[in-house]
Amino acid sequence: MSLTLDEARARATMLSAVSYDLALDITSPHDFRSRVVVRFDTTGGGTFLELHRAESVEVLLDGEKIDPAYDGRRIALDALPSGTHEVIVDARLRYVSDGEGLHAFIDPADGERYVGGYLGLDITQRLFACFDQLDLKAPISLTVTADPAWTVLSNGVPTARDGGRHTFATTPPIACDLFVVAAGPFHSVRWEHGGVPMGWHARRSLAAELDRDAAELKAVTEACFDHFARVFTEPFPFDSYDQVIVPELNWGAMECPGCVTFNEFVLPRGRVTDDDRRRRAMVIAHEMSHMWFGDLVSPLWWEDAWLNESFADYMGFEVAETVAGFDGTRVSFEAVHKPSAYLADRRRSTHPVAPATAEVPDVATATTIFDHISYGKGNAVLRQLVTWLGEEDFLAGVNAHLTAHRFGNATLEDLLSALDTVSPRDVRGWAEVWLRRSGHDTIRVTRRDGVPVVTREGTRPHRFTVTAYDESLNMIGSRMIDLVGEPVPLPEWAHLVVVPNAHGETFARLELDPFSRDAVVNGLARLPDPLVRAGLWTTLLDGTPPAAQLELLARQLPREPSPTLVTAALDRTRDHLIRRVLPPAAVVAALETIATACADDGEPDEQRAVALARGLAWSTADRALLRRWLQKGATDRGLSLDPELRWSVVHRLAELGGIDEPEIEAERLRDGTADGVLGALTALAARPTAEAKAAAWAAMTGDPDVSVRRFRALATGLWSPSQRELVAPYVTAYLAAAPTLARRGSAFAAAAGRAFPALALTEQELDAVRDALRHDTPTVLQRHWNDELDDRS
Repeated sequence: MSLTLDEARARATMLSAVSYDLALDITSPHDFRSRVVVRFDTTGGGTFLELHRAESVEVLLDGEKIDPAYDGRRIALDALPSGTHEVIVDARLRYVSDGEGLHAFIDPADGERYVGGYLGLDITQRLFACFDQLDLKAPISLTVTADPAWTVLSNGVPTARDGGRHTFATTPPIACDLFVVAAGPFHSVRWEHGGVPMGWHARRSLAAELDRDAAELKAVTEACFDHFARVFTEPFPFDSYDQVIVPELNWGAMECPGCVTFNEFVLPRGRVTDDDRRRRAMVIAHEMSHMWFGDLVSPLWWEDAWLNESFADYMGFEVAETVAGFDGTRVSFEAVHKPSAYLADRRRSTHPVAPATAEVPDVATATTIFDHISYGKGNAVLRQLVTWLGEEDFLAGVNAHLTAHRFGNATLEDLLSALDTVSPRDVRGWAEVWLRRSGHDTIRVTRRDGVPVVTREGTRPHRFTVTAYDESLNMIGSRMIDLVGEPVPLPEWAHLVVVPNAHGETFARLELDPFSRDAVVNGLARLPDPLVRAGLWTTLLDGTPPAAQLELLARQLPREPSPTLVTAALDRTRDHLIRRVLPPAAVVAALETIATACADDGEPDEQRAVALARGLAWSTADRALLRRWLQKGATDRGLSLDPELRWSVVHRLAELGGIDEPEIEAERLRDGTADGVLGALTALAARPTAEAKAAAWAAMTGDPDVSVRRFRALATGLWSPSQRELVAPYVTAYLAAAPTLARRGSAFAAAAGRAFPALALTEQELDAVRDALRHDTPTVLQRHWNDELDDRS
């Protein structure tokens, strides 16, 4: 049972002045010692500490050993008298393999061991006994005993080291889910900037990649730091800033105060594309902005998680684009993230960006709202707020909010009060329609005697750019308009192509008039601005029949100059059309259309050539071509195969029956890294034999400690729309096994949900999903299954 809102409210009313003094011993490879001294004041009565599945527990209350009730999740502290108390919990716990708790990883490249405390909602209790809720922020002191050869990193700056014993400075009050520890033989790049010690750290086997990118990583870090120092009146809140690239992190990154953890995607092996660099810069900016919004000031409860994530997502894209120097980052948002938010907002599971407190009754429910609404839609809505309010007033309100609640907790109402004070606009009225209501408006273009008229279907005020083009799609003019209630005619642009929301300032579905739509369908790739094209690719692919989507790809993809937009269009077609919509009989022809559009035509732009080659690698049925690529280590036009592209080729060859198990093993040995292990698992599972599918399924479900990454890799290979008859028996098997798998924790529940059969389902199979949902299905898995049903309807 996860913590409920009522329990959290009651405990927060009872307790205050909480602090933790934590000692970890991680020298054993089998389990670890967690000894914590918890001090707090109470008004009196019963409460509890959370501690998840400790193998042994010893508890002292105010110096006396006690034997409290412990059910594997909660340590009962009954009938406490009012006043100050000290509880010492000395426990041994097991390392985890699912990225929720103290995660242990052995690097196959060199055999080195790494340990990381990957925390989050309801997860800190897997590392030490605590009051695991947001609004009981507390200072944390830490001592870690580890291998003397290791580097150990945490939220506080190191203050002492004696052999393998590391001591860290006590943190300011932080939410306990933001605590972090990372330990192992890291390769480090350290420096100081603005009086703050900084560092980038990665596994020793990634030392070459870190050294390769260190100058850029430092430059982006410093640019973001200097920008936030200018725009925020509160100084940087912590005493150090480490950025640790850790193995097997389930998320893109985690905003732990003073010590951010990053998924290893930030250090690509081999080729680093411009899209890789933009994404990396965006995530660096996103996580650093959290030091203020989320860490310095935290939500009171999880209904305001969007205040963390929407703000950081907006800042991440904005700062990467306008400050860190990565042009095209907004294009990535419009092409990749915003379409996912539109889709999420049309599902039954949609929710307001800022849901009511009662709509998030427990932490299990809270886990489901870290989604495309809180990130993508929230980002877009905040951009509309800044456009509508003005950046100066927006930042003035944000700064007042941060100062008023520094090292404390706050709510949406607190932020609105701060914005209301600095702006003459009706901020609360805006918030009511934009933040408190789900769904989105439609912006429509109609014609009156050739004059374009922009209308709104919905209730929200919009401010956005409208751009006009001639029939050849040369830009004629562009201006900002406000669309509130009355239609907005544009007589100066009569008989011209008109594109509303051309720069993506608002969040709304777009319907072009027939004249404009025909011109765009026929000449999309000729439009000069990739930001405009990004929005139009979304519009033209949204709700369009499959045949029309494939025709658009066939005509426009070979001409689309932006690698970002090529990749986005291909990924969207694969993930939705191929894996969810098209019946088996149509999949082969659709893949052939995609492969033709991606054909290697000697593209001189390497970035675009990479995007097309990656699309061709997963869509072509030409086994001879793929084998030539593997043998040469390059495409027919000489583009070298980076590890990601090479494993994509191996996966597709395996799916087509064009590579055998010894050859896949040879590829794994050739690669020699953790990514190679996962690539081989995917390829082995993708082979078109009953034996391969049975082995993959057994590996997914037979090992209770299978890691999230191994599980995902196996599921990616298992499901293939072109192997419909072969994988059909596993649809039923998946529905039976997934609920049990999901009970390992929220991360594994999400992995089980994402392992949903990646192919169009029959009506009988869809009915089986609906029937399974009537039984006891974990909350996170239930959300994924309902979304899959909606995406197929």
